[in-house]
Amino acid sequence: MAGAPCCFRFVFGPLQPGVATIRLRLPPARAADTSASQSPGRVRVVLEQVDEALSKGNDEAALTLVRRSQGVEGGLRGFGAARQVPQRLYKLDELKLNGIDTSSFLSPVDLTLGSIERNLQIAAVLGALTMSAALELSQLQILFLILGLLSLWSVDFVYFGGGLRNLVLDTIGHYLSQKYHNRVIQHEAGHFLIAYLLGVLPKGYTITSFDTLTKQGSLNVQAGTAFVDFEFLEEINKGKLSATVRIPVNLCFPQITQNYFFCQMLNKFSCIALAGVATEYLLYGVAEGGLDDIEKLDRLLKGLGFTQKKADSQVRWAVLNTVVILRRHEKTRSQLAEAMSSRMPVGCCIGVIEESLNTDDI
Repeated sequence: MAGAPCCFRFVFGPLQPGVATIRLRLPPARAADTSASQSPGRVRVVLEQVDEALSKGNDEAALTLVRRSQGVEGGLRGFGAARQVPQRLYKLDELKLNGIDTSSFLSPVDLTLGSIERNLQIAAVLGALTMSAALELSQLQILFLILGLLSLWSVDFVYFGGGLRNLVLDTIGHYLSQKYHNRVIQHEAGHFLIAYLLGVLPKGYTITSFDTLTKQGSLNVQAGTAFVDFEFLEEINKGKLSATVRIPVNLCFPQITQNYFFCQMLNKFSCIALAGVATEYLLYGVAEGGLDDIEKLDRLLKGLGFTQKKADSQVRWAVLNTVVILRRHEKTRSQLAEAMSSRMPVGCCIGVIEESLNTDDI
């Protein structure tokens, strides 16, 4: 979103120019023992332990804590509990019948940051002309001044991936535009909520590029939501997921049991990647942030050997599934956004989700 944040650590965030990232960690099988009961106080303790584990970088311990409370009476009800639409081939007309215009959905353009950048460029040119006139600079000196500015831009692009530019634009955007600030928060809340309901544990999030710089100490890391993702990345690194996806055409049908787990991981990634854009679309009728999320998903599908037709089918299902879930849990997403705007830790945000969920909607 914001420009919007994002990275292949499964960090999905504002994105563009900030770009979001999704840190994805697919949960192991649900705990079998559901007979024990837990009080709300116990759940709070569990979530505090989750925050402690995440703060120490112990992702696996945090996930284990969540899984042990998952599905237990009085425990966490929402983790991995989302009702999803059937996975099949969907036509564009079917999406339109569900009130989804993909032209407004899948082609986000950040008008706010784009306008700020153009104004800064105009101000820079006028400032340079004013300074050259005041200092009576020669044409050669003006040329050197311009080349120096271009060199700084090039250094930022090469060494920081445009991080300094994104930091400046994002900071100004949050400061000058309340709409932009709210949009980024809602975008990140969409990523967070969809991930949690699909069974992917959020690891952390940042709302601004400055927050990310403060926490990560790097301009190369952009704002967004991160998730526990090491299992998914391990499978990709081993080449198992790629090899699996290339074989059957009807990969995502349950009867192909050896490929089913990989398909489920891919489905979750697809929905989480599109969740920020979907949230903006539902709230504002058009998405401005999230282009990087969409491009990241597109690169993944191409890397897995998907044909354009199969990739389109995967994206259409993910779009419909994500929008339906977000519509069903609009109140929860709104309350989560408020919690995230207050910079509450992950455990507290999960608590907000659990408290606001309507059992009938899960």
